[in-house]
Amino acid sequence: MTMITEQPNPNSTHIDTLSTTDIITTINQEDRKVAIAIEKVIPQIAGAVDAITDAIRNGGRLIYIGAGTSGRLGILDAVECVPTFSTSPDLVRGIIAGGEGALINAVEGAEDHPEHGKRDLIALDLTEKDIICGIAASGRTPYVIGALNYAKEINAKTIAIACNVPSAILDIADISIGVEVGPEVITGSTRMKSGTAQKMVLNMLSTGTMVKLGKVFGNLMVDVKVTNQKLAIRARHLVMQLADVNEDTAQDLLDQCNNEVKTAIVIHKRGVTVDKARDLLHEANGLLGKVIGHQSKNET
Repeated sequence: MTMITEQPNPNSTHIDTLSTTDIITTINQEDRKVAIAIEKVIPQIAGAVDAITDAIRNGGRLIYIGAGTSGRLGILDAVECVPTFSTSPDLVRGIIAGGEGALINAVEGAEDHPEHGKRDLIALDLTEKDIICGIAASGRTPYVIGALNYAKEINAKTIAIACNVPSAILDIADISIGVEVGPEVITGSTRMKSGTAQKMVLNMLSTGTMVKLGKVFGNLMVDVKVTNQKLAIRARHLVMQLADVNEDTAQDLLDQCNNEVKTAIVIHKRGVTVDKARDLLHEANGLLGKVIGHQSKNET
């Protein structure tokens, strides 16, 4: 049986004869289907967010693993968690078949060996506390299958994201997210709708988890890591807004606590020392609202 991601798309059969505008319009019309497909699996995505949150709260890590475009997307999402949410680089990890070199160059045959998926997780010292998210548009990539099977062997929780339903990785995982986006505009080019779908789901997994972990207050990035001038300005403005202070005071508060936005706000709002502010946040599981009096739905 031909996988849906490998089937020809009747809507783009003659794309090579179209004008430039019509080529782009065709792609755009197909891309519209992605969000609708994801909407159908929101319950599964929400369940995955809760599982990831629990794993991290219990000392585990979130580890994405995939090959090709899927692997690159996992690494992209993992890397962005560090500046956006001030996570440790080890908390959310991305692994790609073929290693770091596969990020910029295709490594032929890297995805064909299930034992390599297992090997790469062993090298990462995988434990049962961790949670593994296998990503494969086809749903049958041997490398990802090997990784998920090893994770199951050691009782680590597993998630799978695929764009073919049913598929092998969805059958293996504890939580299966099957996003049926249909045939690609260019037959078999899963970097297109399938890649977009995977990126959107990964955004939801990491962002939803970080909201649950208190990395967001309202819709503000209060755990931003100050690594450049743009982020320094953002941090200062956040303290100005949430502590209701002027720019000089905001900067002084940030200087006291190594640019920790939440800590700076608590210092001012509660009138406490840096160490006490950090203790209060720790006791509240990082939820700023519980410390300064505002309570949002995710804190209940």
